[in-house]
Amino acid sequence: MSLISTLARLEAVSTGRAQPAATVRHRRLSERPLVFVPLTTAGEAGAPLGALVGTDRDAPHLLVVPQPRDRDLRFAFLAELADVVLPYIDAYAEDVEAAERNETDPETGQRVKVEVELCADAPQLIVPSRAGVDFVRLLGRSMRFRRTAEQDPEAPYPAPPRVPLLGRWLTHFAERARVPGSSLLLAMTDVLARHWATGQSTLEDQHLGALLAWIDLPDGETGAEAALRAELARDRDGQLLCPPAGPATDPAFDNKLLAPAIERYDRARTALAAAEDGLEADDRLGDLTAAEREIRALVASRTRPTWDAVWRGLDRLRELPEAARVEERWTRDRWSFTGHRDRVVAGEPPQPRHDDAVTAANKLAAREREQARLEAQEALDDPLVMAGRRLSGEAFAGEVTDVVMAYSEGKRPSPRPLVTVRTDDRPHLGERAKVFRSLGGKPQSAEFVGYEGDAEDDSALIVLRVLDKMGRGKEPEEGSVPEKGDVLCFTLFEHEQRGGAKLPDPEQTPWTHGGPPGEPESEAADPLTEEDVL
Repeated sequence: MSLISTLARLEAVSTGRAQPAATVRHRRLSERPLVFVPLTTAGEAGAPLGALVGTDRDAPHLLVVPQPRDRDLRFAFLAELADVVLPYIDAYAEDVEAAERNETDPETGQRVKVEVELCADAPQLIVPSRAGVDFVRLLGRSMRFRRTAEQDPEAPYPAPPRVPLLGRWLTHFAERARVPGSSLLLAMTDVLARHWATGQSTLEDQHLGALLAWIDLPDGETGAEAALRAELARDRDGQLLCPPAGPATDPAFDNKLLAPAIERYDRARTALAAAEDGLEADDRLGDLTAAEREIRALVASRTRPTWDAVWRGLDRLRELPEAARVEERWTRDRWSFTGHRDRVVAGEPPQPRHDDAVTAANKLAAREREQARLEAQEALDDPLVMAGRRLSGEAFAGEVTDVVMAYSEGKRPSPRPLVTVRTDDRPHLGERAKVFRSLGGKPQSAEFVGYEGDAEDDSALIVLRVLDKMGRGKEPEEGSVPEKGDVLCFTLFEHEQRGGAKLPDPEQTPWTHGGPPGEPESEAADPLTEEDVL
């Protein structure tokens, strides 16, 4: 945690109200996001109990599994979920635009530009908390290898055709959520905590009701009081007023309400199966319908408060203007979405359970690169974030007090002007350290020369030598060199991240990393998975 984050949390404790941690919004919010509030059975992470899902704030789709141990009812739940999610995804997959991409020519081995299709926009899935992201990943894992009756007529418990397809998409969303800065799958608690600092721990921030209590503070209460009430307040029946749905349930709800309701449902279903005539069957069918309606009402009562809280969080986030570089990161999300759409259309097999060594290393390197890029872009877009980097000595800002034109040595001297900056910051500058500033959206680098004289009022005079982005001529282009009186901000971190070393092809993977591999084997259906064990 940075110093400025610690200061913001202390300020939140002192004032009793959440403090801004950003001045702009660093994540993309779709105009039409799909909100998903899942609920699972206690003790069985892969057994869904129900969910609220949809794009309409006032009309969510309520999905319920009256008996989570029943495999057929669970498949029906997943098929109904696919009926809601897949049309939403398909709507974005059909709208495309032309774009250029660099690819390697197989004949020459050179990089050339080719024109390809790029989806004009991408879907966005929003869950209440980080546990919801994990549940999406688990659902994708449990669904994408299922065999349908068309694929394998002899498969036990065949899944509806759209269930494996939904599993592949949920897996892609979950994998993309691991890429820093991606907005395809967002946890509302993480996005809110990124933009506001509360007076509670990061673990407590994962309770959406408590987090919103600090941000949307009720009149006459402090953030700590409102958060405590959101976490612990119960009604006359002992049920939480702010249930932490998404996907956990409260033990009091499980024991006092849910378990008896499921027991009544089981008895009604058993009685219907044992009915001997039509009149008796009609009566017992009525009992079964009433028991199912009771469970639906219970699931709705646990998920609707969280559903409303997610939309309240969206309202607060939309009040912040979008950061300048969010569009660039969203474009990479669009490329990711388009690529997976093409793989599905091409009939490629589902994502493997485990990545090979090269794929895993590439994913890790990409995530590290995106993390560094995200941190740099957030600082460049947001002065409040940049203030934290300045406090840590990773950047400095000040006024240009002098500019002296100088040139490099050699046959063709190039401009290397010396710029003196007065700053109150204390950057960690080493000998000939490189610093960067944003010039027209591109990083311009400079070299630390040294300190000059004795500055007044604890400020420092830093001399820098500008190195690039001044044109090809002997004289610098207009506007490429700072002028006296300019107020500038320089960073010690690079604005654009460099790619790492090229990894070997999978065929050249050493034996220490599982290679050299043979022919790739297609993934078989799971004969039994952990979430199938009762």
